[in-house]
Amino acid sequence: MLKKRSLLGKPAVQTLLSSLLCIVLGVLVGYIALLIINPAGAGEAVTDILKNFWNYKKHATQMKNLGNTLVKTAPLLMCSLSVLFAYKVGLFNIGAAGQYVAGAGACIYCAVGLGWHWLPCMLAAVIAGALIGSISGVLKAHRNVNEVISCIMLNWISLYLVNTLLSKVKNPTSPYTYEISKQLVVEEGVAKTVAHTEALLPQIGINSLFNNNKYVGIAVPMAILFAVMIWVLLTKTRLGYELRATGLNKYAAKYCGMQDRFNIVLTMAISGALAGIGAAMFYLTGFEEWSVTQSSVPAMGFNGIAAAFLGGLHPVGAIFSSFFIQHITDGGAQLNKQVYPAEISNLISSLIIYFCGFVLFFKLVLNKWLDRRFEKRMAASQKGVSKS
Repeated sequence: MLKKRSLLGKPAVQTLLSSLLCIVLGVLVGYIALLIINPAGAGEAVTDILKNFWNYKKHATQMKNLGNTLVKTAPLLMCSLSVLFAYKVGLFNIGAAGQYVAGAGACIYCAVGLGWHWLPCMLAAVIAGALIGSISGVLKAHRNVNEVISCIMLNWISLYLVNTLLSKVKNPTSPYTYEISKQLVVEEGVAKTVAHTEALLPQIGINSLFNNNKYVGIAVPMAILFAVMIWVLLTKTRLGYELRATGLNKYAAKYCGMQDRFNIVLTMAISGALAGIGAAMFYLTGFEEWSVTQSSVPAMGFNGIAAAFLGGLHPVGAIFSSFFIQHITDGGAQLNKQVYPAEISNLISSLIIYFCGFVLFFKLVLNKWLDRRFEKRMAASQKGVSKS
């Protein structure tokens, strides 16, 4: 293949263009779906989805709702990193949802039931997520069990185990657990709650940027830091090289002296830990309580798959794709529910994932076009030299 000297020949630029094309096609097909439902307000509806918090007129309200979107972007980014980290090592971690659930159960129980500080609660979430992930890793490494199958089963096992565990700290007047800012204590056989703000993530002053949104805190910059750390680990360290080499060919890695089985287990454990800490970043803000009666796995883990592929399977790209996915998801709440279902934003997200499957095709077409253009330029320059 001829060397391409233009800007379009760079892989990073091609990935960016492919992702933008996926977004445009996803929004376009979503717009067609809105036209089918009700043509009159389709244009306004898709605009509302894309605008999200900009639909509000007051700047203070816009910033507060932007803060809410960022609060949910942080755990989505962690789930995205969980998926892409495993994918870079040749594994498809569809169990990020179950690992996220395990992390949620661990941090909520430690905060409300045991009264721990936010940091050990977060560490408990990391351990719980890593444990669930490592189970799939052990099955894959030692019994060659497909990680997709084991992860799917563990998603549901994790959900019902967490529901059972958190029923011990459930508010008796609702299906939800007690607030993170409260601790459940039993004195003389009587259960009551006391103030426990130490379990909440610190705000570090950035909440003032978002109209004093009390949920915006350390989780947002921490998630970005983790994205940078994963990029460094995968591309700049020996461990990252060995993990990627194992993913490309575990037999060749074993021949070179690498611990192929250990690397597979370690990869799934790290992936699970990332999803688990994502759950802690969300629930330790106090933004939402866990419902012990829910019968479906939270969508955060599955949305992480969309964010990972839309971001070109790059940790830095996942930062922007995670925000976009959460942005349009929250934008679906702005629709007129009497006319359009709020799930239309999920449809657009799903379409974007589907079109991401054609990224390699887009790149192939683009590279062929660049090759033909380069060949024409070379032929024209050689013809000019021969004439002179």
